[in-house]
Amino acid sequence: MSETEWRYAYGTGRRKTAVARVRLYPGQGTVSINDREPRAHFGRADLEQAALRPLALTKTGARFHVLVKVVGGGISGQAGAVAHGVARALCVVDPELRAQLKQAGLMRRDPREKERKKPGLKRARKAPQYTKR
Repeated sequence: MSETEWRYAYGTGRRKTAVARVRLYPGQGTVSINDREPRAHFGRADLEQAALRPLALTKTGARFHVLVKVVGGGISGQAGAVAHGVARALCVVDPELRAQLKQAGLMRRDPREKERKKPGLKRARKAPQYTKR
């Protein structure tokens, strides 16, 4: 898709219970997550890098203005959801990037979820301490 025939590309990313709605506009490389800078939203450099990894990997950070709305989960889940959504949106813009993103594991939704608590246990698997007498 050439950059003159589209207004924006859309991608939805999910991780744990977080959902990110990502729009890529042709632009100069600014990133906005919930109307804030990525560092202000995540508060940590490693989460910011994880969220923007698809742009760094494909070297397309300067070509797009990235607008993200992310809800649910914690900051780690939100960073993963943003990365998944950005990768999907990049594939809409340029399908040739799909192989590179897939090789890095960014096109697959991470299926790991929190395991439910079981009756008689303290958490999902932790049992109360056994006492003999």
